[in-house]
Amino acid sequence: MLFAGGPCSRTSVSTVSSRGCASCSRSLALGCAYDLGGARYCLRCAARHRPLLRRSARTALVVGTILVAINQGTVLAAGDFPAALLWKIPLTYLVPFCVASWGALGAARR
Repeated sequence: MLFAGGPCSRTSVSTVSSRGCASCSRSLALGCAYDLGGARYCLRCAARHRPLLRRSARTALVVGTILVAINQGTVLAAGDFPAALLWKIPLTYLVPFCVASWGALGAARR
């Protein structure tokens, strides 16, 4: 279930997949299963799938580093480290991580 009342919470007999989640054995409503690595997972388990997290982290590292260099490069090269960078730099890495994870889950949804 994504959240109470969401599309994955309607699990009548005609919409439930015969196979459950490969990790936690929850029943999977059609349209709420995620195929990752040849197995089907619920959203909770798919979001914690290690290969997906590793791939998203690598993407965030590359894209985030490029974005920090573009957006904050002159400030960092000058040797300054204003307090605003304490939240801007982590956010610059977090956004590509979330986008890569969301895209992978969207592509894996069945």
